[in-house]
Amino acid sequence: MPLVSMRQLLDEAAKGSYGVGAFNVNNMEQIQAIMAAAEETNSPVIVQASRGARAFAEDKYLYHLMLAAAELHPNILMALHQDHGNSFDTCKSAIALGFTSVMMDGSLKEDGKTPTTFEENVDVTRRVVEYAHERGITVEGEIGVLGGVEDGHGAGGTGLEHVTDPDQAVEFAERTGVDALAIAIGTSHGAYKFTKKPDGSVLKMNILIEIHRRLPHTHLVMHGSSSVPKDLQDIINQYGGKLKPTWGVPVEEIQLGIKNGVRKINVDTDNRLAITGAIRKVFAETPEKFDPRDYMKPAREAMKKVVAERMREFGQAGHGKDYAPVAIEEMAKGYASGKLDTRPSLAAKLGDIGFVVSRPCDRKNSQGRGRGLGERDEGPFHGSGMALCICHASLVLSQRLRRTTRINPITWRHGT
Repeated sequence: MPLVSMRQLLDEAAKGSYGVGAFNVNNMEQIQAIMAAAEETNSPVIVQASRGARAFAEDKYLYHLMLAAAELHPNILMALHQDHGNSFDTCKSAIALGFTSVMMDGSLKEDGKTPTTFEENVDVTRRVVEYAHERGITVEGEIGVLGGVEDGHGAGGTGLEHVTDPDQAVEFAERTGVDALAIAIGTSHGAYKFTKKPDGSVLKMNILIEIHRRLPHTHLVMHGSSSVPKDLQDIINQYGGKLKPTWGVPVEEIQLGIKNGVRKINVDTDNRLAITGAIRKVFAETPEKFDPRDYMKPAREAMKKVVAERMREFGQAGHGKDYAPVAIEEMAKGYASGKLDTRPSLAAKLGDIGFVVSRPCDRKNSQGRGRGLGERDEGPFHGSGMALCICHASLVLSQRLRRTTRINPITWRHGT
């Protein structure tokens, strides 16, 4: 199966009221772990690479590893995403390489450290959107600034210095036309996010909820969302590590976000912790080992376990075969026609009417029978949306579905 548009994955997640994990990669074993978890849980997946990962692995190596993953796992719907692009040229190079989605992080200047003005952010993000949409590529933007530093990217601080202003979020979405919007609510890059279990004083879920209320048709993104489980910290420290006590974003807070418009959840630190703990354990218990396979196999398995757990917790598990992929060329046509436009003013004008191409799907529901068009799917976010199965190329006018579902009223589909 070819790499698919991240926009398609997020639109389908909105219909099913679940989130999709976006997992960072630097090498073959991490890609293998993610794909094995997606197979085990029957999940669509977003695989993302930072500028640091592209430099470490080299573009061609990394991209061809992704092509190999798509070839070896033909049933997995997978988007390849540029994480935290720092400039128009970075995003352009990712698109030229074959990425199906890019993030233009215009919240920081090209150095990846200095906060920009609102107007600077709008200008560079809008430029990327125009270039990417002509080619059918998804664009994620960011408004507000996350805390911490990871992979050389970040403004530092606690994450509370530049929390997203809901008014600016609405204006940013209107002026840029981004497909997805990362917001700053107190989360940070890296392992050291919080000094205690986060509460409303440091994790501003109320701001997220307000932004979703005002931008109900914009896919929201949570960055810095590793949970940093204590058991993973303990394994590292048990075998010679010296991690300081730290807390991440509790899964229940992420699930609250998913119920309020979060469709993409970035996870990196948890996987790094799992890999490092597994490797340290092998070195400590069998110091005579020197074959990289002896420690990379358990490291890969440890990461797979974490990814599979997150896929289940985010609700994407079981949705890997709900719908057929839409070609990137068809996505470009959708953008050109305006049917994929997410600007709030246009969404308000369209109201309850959207276009969905549906065809029956042979995926089984929880009762073991084929799930029909519009049948509710059981899962951790059951009750707030319908999962639509996509099959024949017949255009269906979906009238007033939003009364009973949380479907994006401006979603467009063309079956292939």
